[in-house]
Amino acid sequence: MWTSGRMSNAKSWLGLGMSLYFWGLMDLTTTVLSGTPTPPGELEALLSDKLQAHSRTKRSWVWNQFFVLEEYTGTDPLYVGKLHSDMDRGDGSIKYILSGEGAGVVFTIDDTTGDIHAIQRLDREERAQYTLRAQALDRRTGRPMEPESEFIIKIQDINDNEPKFLDGPYVATVPEMSPVGTSVIQVTATDADDPTYGNSARVVYSILQGQPYFSVDSKTGVIRTALMNMDREAKEYYEVIIQAKDMGGQLGGLAGTTTVNITLSDVNDNPPRFPQKHYQMSVLESAPVSSTVGRVFAKDLDEGINAEMKYTIVDGDGADAFDINTDPNFQVGIITVKKPLSFESKKSYTLKVEGANPHLEMRFLNLGPFQDTTTVHISVEDVDEPPVFEPGFYFVEVPEDVAIGTTIQIISAKDPDVTNNSIRYSIDRSSDPGRFFYVDITTGALMTARPLDREEFSWHNITVLAMEMNNPSQVGSVSVTIKVLDVNDNAPEFPRFYEGFVCENAKAGQLIQTVSAVDQDDPRNGQHFYYSLAPEAANNPNFTIRDNQDNTARILTRRSGFRQQEQSVFYLPILISDNGQPVLSSTGTLTIQVCSCDDDGHVLSCSPEAYMLPVSLSRGALIAILACIFVLLVLVLLILSMRRHRKQPYIIDDEENIHENIVRYDDEGGGEEDTEAFDIAAMWNPREAQAGGAPKTRQDMLPEIESLSRYVPQTCAVNSTVHSYVLAKLYEADMDLWAPPFDSLQTYMFEGDGSVAGSLSSLQSATSDSEQSFDFLTDWGPRFRKLAELYGASEGPAPLW
Repeated sequence: MWTSGRMSNAKSWLGLGMSLYFWGLMDLTTTVLSGTPTPPGELEALLSDKLQAHSRTKRSWVWNQFFVLEEYTGTDPLYVGKLHSDMDRGDGSIKYILSGEGAGVVFTIDDTTGDIHAIQRLDREERAQYTLRAQALDRRTGRPMEPESEFIIKIQDINDNEPKFLDGPYVATVPEMSPVGTSVIQVTATDADDPTYGNSARVVYSILQGQPYFSVDSKTGVIRTALMNMDREAKEYYEVIIQAKDMGGQLGGLAGTTTVNITLSDVNDNPPRFPQKHYQMSVLESAPVSSTVGRVFAKDLDEGINAEMKYTIVDGDGADAFDINTDPNFQVGIITVKKPLSFESKKSYTLKVEGANPHLEMRFLNLGPFQDTTTVHISVEDVDEPPVFEPGFYFVEVPEDVAIGTTIQIISAKDPDVTNNSIRYSIDRSSDPGRFFYVDITTGALMTARPLDREEFSWHNITVLAMEMNNPSQVGSVSVTIKVLDVNDNAPEFPRFYEGFVCENAKAGQLIQTVSAVDQDDPRNGQHFYYSLAPEAANNPNFTIRDNQDNTARILTRRSGFRQQEQSVFYLPILISDNGQPVLSSTGTLTIQVCSCDDDGHVLSCSPEAYMLPVSLSRGALIAILACIFVLLVLVLLILSMRRHRKQPYIIDDEENIHENIVRYDDEGGGEEDTEAFDIAAMWNPREAQAGGAPKTRQDMLPEIESLSRYVPQTCAVNSTVHSYVLAKLYEADMDLWAPPFDSLQTYMFEGDGSVAGSLSSLQSATSDSEQSFDFLTDWGPRFRKLAELYGASEGPAPLW
C-alpha cells in the first residue's frame, strides 16, 4: 500500500481519510481527521497495522495532492513531499521512480526514501500545476511492487505581480462644459496573480494626478468629470495619472500606474463678435464682376464646426451692387463686385453685414445672441476706362464665295467715360495672320480682304481693337468668330490611284473593282455621288459601271476572253458628279491589267513578257543568266580602271631611297624616332648653311618652305633653335592673309624618269662636296625661268633667304 507525506491543508487530509474509510479503517480516519499533524513514520505504522488485520487486498495507491509555494529563492532544493510503500521495510530494496510533467527537470525523487524535491524556481503564472506518476520497483529484479498511479503537484500563489495597464497610455475626449460625473473613459488593470487565492489579484483604482477636474471609480476604473463648467478656451489638455493597487489597496500591496491624456472638445459656447463696427473700403469702377473689394471678420473663440460663420448683407444701398461670401478656410467674409460699377452713376455705397453661427446648441443660447453686425462703406474711384463693345461678342456667318470688300458685320464700341472720346478701330494681326479681313478705322465695318476658302479655313477667330483718340493706351477688344459657309466649288474625285486586274478567263459581268470618291465640300444635305463612264468611253465594249447608290460604284466586265498578248492594260475613264448647285464633276481613271489566273481566279502572272520566253527556259534560269552577265561587266570595268591608274615604279637605289615628309602637328612626337625619320638639314636654307661655313655641294632647288620664310631675317634661323625658327615662319604664314596655309613640307628626290634636270631635292645639299651653281637654269627654257631668277647669278646684293 502507498502513502504520501506532507499534506499541506485539511482538504488533503480529508481526501486521505475518505479513502481509508472505504477500506474499513475508521480508526485511522479518526486520527487523520483530528487535525493533529501525524509524522510520516507514525502514519506508516498505523497503516501497516490496520492493513495486516484484514485479509482482503485493496488497491495500494493513496491519491493525494501536493502544494508548493512559488518563487522559492533558497539555495537548497525545495522539499515537496514523500511517497512511501507499505512494502518498503527500509532496507533499500524498493526503488522509487518519478515520471510525468517536469520529472527529472523540475522535480526529482530520492529513489530510496521517496522524497520529492523541486530543483527549479516555480512560477504559478507560467504553470499552475504538474501531473506526475510514481512507481515502486524491486531494486534487485526491477519488478513493480506497486501499480503505477498519478498525483498532482499544485503551485500556490504569492503576491509577486503588480497590476498592469495593458492598454495604456490612454487618450480620451470629453466635451467642455460637461456636467459633473460625465463618464470620460474606463481604464482596466490586470494582475497575473491567482484571483481565487487571497487578495493578490484584487485591484483598487485611485487618482494620483488630475484632481479636482476628474475622479476615478475605485472598483471599475471609470474616469468621470469632477468639476463643472470646464472651459476649453481656458484649458484644453489634461494629464491624469491613475494608480491600480492589489491586495485590495492594503498596505504592502503592489501598484501600477498609467497616464490618461484627456482633451476637452469644443462646443459652441462663444458667440461671434466683429472687432470693429465700421469698415472703410474702396474699389475702382473698372473692377470686373466677382473681383474682391475687401474682407470682414467676426471673431469666434470656438473652433471647427462651432466656429463656422455665415456672412450676409442685411441692409444698405449696395446690396444690389455687391455680394459677400464666406471663405471656408479662414471664416472671413469676402465682399465682391456683383455688377459693373460706374463712377459717373454712383460714387459710394453703404452695406450692413451680419456674421452668424449656422450651428447652434440650445443649452448655450442664454450666452448669445450668436450673431453680430458691422457697417461697411465702399467708395468708387474714377478711372479712364477703355472703349466698351456692345455686344461683347460677335458671331458672323459668311459664304465662302463672298466678294472681296463685302461688309460682313458692323463692329460698335463707345467710351464709357464722361468725355466720350472718339474711337478708332483696328484688327489684332496676331489673330488674323492671313489678313483675310479688314475693318474700317472710323465706322467699324468689318469687310473681307481676301477670297475665303472653307476647305482651307472653315473658321476665323479675330480680335477687333478699339482705341481712344485722346488716349491711345486705352484699348478695348472684342472677339469676332466668323464661320465660312460651304459653297459647291470642288468636284468629287478618287481618293487614291485605283488599279485592278482582270483574268484572261474572266466571264462577262464579273466584278473588277469597287470605287468611291471624296469631295472637299460639305453640303448641308450630305454628299451624293453619281458614277458613269466618261463620254469618250460610253460605248466601251470591255467594261461597264454600275452605281451602287451609296456613293460607290462597281466596275464589271462586259465580255469574256481577254488576252495579254493582244492588250495587257486597259485605262477606263470614269465620270464622277456631285449633287451640289451647280453640279460639279471630274474624270478619274481606273487602270486594269490583264493577268493570267488559275481556275480559282488566283493571279499567276500579269507580265506579258513571260509569254515571249522560250518554253524550255524558266524564269529562274533567265535571272541567273542576267546576274552572271552583270558580274562579268563589273569585273571588266574594275580591270580597266586599275590598268588606267597603274604607274610604273620608280627605279631608286637603296642608298637614295630617302622619303622626306615634314608635317607640323600639335601632338608631341616620339623623340629620337622622329629625328631619325628625316634629315633635319632639309629644314634649313642652303644659303644659311653656306653663311655658317658649310660648303655647297649640290645643285638642288631650295626647299618649298623657303618661299614662306624669305622675309624673315637670316640671323633668326642661325642664332636660335629649330623650335623658334619654325615658330617664326608659322607666325609669318599666319600674318600673311594672302598666303595659303602651308602646314606641311613635302620634298621628293625624283621628279620622274627621263628628267634632264635630275633631282632638285635639297636634302644633303648643305653637306655636299661640290659647289652649287645655278647659272645653268637659264638654259632650261621658260619652265625654269622663275628658278633662274631665284638661284641664278645676280649683280645685286644677295637675298636674305
